[in-house]
Amino acid sequence: MNNVYAADEPIPLLKRLNWQDWLYAFLLMAGSIYAFNYYNHHMDVYEQGFLFGAALIFIWLGWVWRPVRALVVGVGALSLFAIYLYDANLERAEQVFFLKYLISSQSGIMWMNVLFILATVIYWVALFNRSEFTGKFASSLAWAAVLMGFVGLMVRWYESYLIAPDVGHIPVSNLYEVFVLFCLITALIYLYYEQRYATRQLGGFVMLIVSAAVGFILWYIFDRQAHTIQPLVPALQSYWMKIHVPTNFIGYGAFALAAMVGVAYLLSSRGILASRLPSLDTMDDVMYKSIAIGFAFFTIATILGAMWAAEAWGGYWSWDPKETWALIVWLNYAAWLHLRLVKGMRGPVLAWWAVIGLFVTTFAFIGVNMFLSGLHSYGEL
Repeated sequence: MNNVYAADEPIPLLKRLNWQDWLYAFLLMAGSIYAFNYYNHHMDVYEQGFLFGAALIFIWLGWVWRPVRALVVGVGALSLFAIYLYDANLERAEQVFFLKYLISSQSGIMWMNVLFILATVIYWVALFNRSEFTGKFASSLAWAAVLMGFVGLMVRWYESYLIAPDVGHIPVSNLYEVFVLFCLITALIYLYYEQRYATRQLGGFVMLIVSAAVGFILWYIFDRQAHTIQPLVPALQSYWMKIHVPTNFIGYGAFALAAMVGVAYLLSSRGILASRLPSLDTMDDVMYKSIAIGFAFFTIATILGAMWAAEAWGGYWSWDPKETWALIVWLNYAAWLHLRLVKGMRGPVLAWWAVIGLFVTTFAFIGVNMFLSGLHSYGEL
């Protein structure tokens, strides 16, 4: 058999792997086995499946997008170091220097907030100065923010079990935790497109929505003390939460990114910052791919939510306000994709639609919790 590939023929993934890729996979699986050996008594069969399933997913992600490898190794190393420093004693969060000021859950998330705000400012400086070095520095700040945010969430997960085994849960159960997750997912999707299209010129726009979420997190911490870990309400004590919520927020993050690229597109189409921003075709392509990815994950999340509802409430769909607005969001982006793919529409109309879609999505995300009541009222402000 001829193993020579034509110049324009993509090389299969396994053929592209080197020893560093296999070492990364080995370390990740070894870490998963270590976690299983020490913590399987806290896990049911579903959680054990999620553990090894997540390891396989992150191995694949690290193979196809190599910066993920450094992120995963960094998150794992810092999280394990924090666990070691705790020594099964939650009071050490205020006694040990590294925990108090760097890698306890709250310290890590506060560092994430600061770094995202700094990244936003530096991205805008890079845009106006046309400085490659400043742009790289902004990207480094964004990556550091993602690192600290994920460390904060992982350590928060461990801290919840230190409070009491029956309190322990994955940190995606309330608005504080999912806003942190939203920041991380939105930034990661942006950083992927930043590398994919070799441009940092959209960073300032995308980081604005991340910084807005950071502002909400800070208000929620200082005004509502939302960072305190609380036991799960009965409705959330389900393995469905572990897959429904992260899948949902990949959709939300992708939609938010598309909206902010839409803002950049509209400004550029009117001659504002046009010389500093990527081409309209590039921004159109980023918008389309972000909405397509968001729509796919949001569809999966909606199906998973229906299955969760059937188990929790005895029916797949009850026209609860959260479900109704999820359907509105789904129909909104389904129509956007229909016009883009079937009708061939391009340009400012779809950019405006992506921007307005963010307001629709925001109401479904948080407005329903603020103004409407229903089966999902446990997520209220």
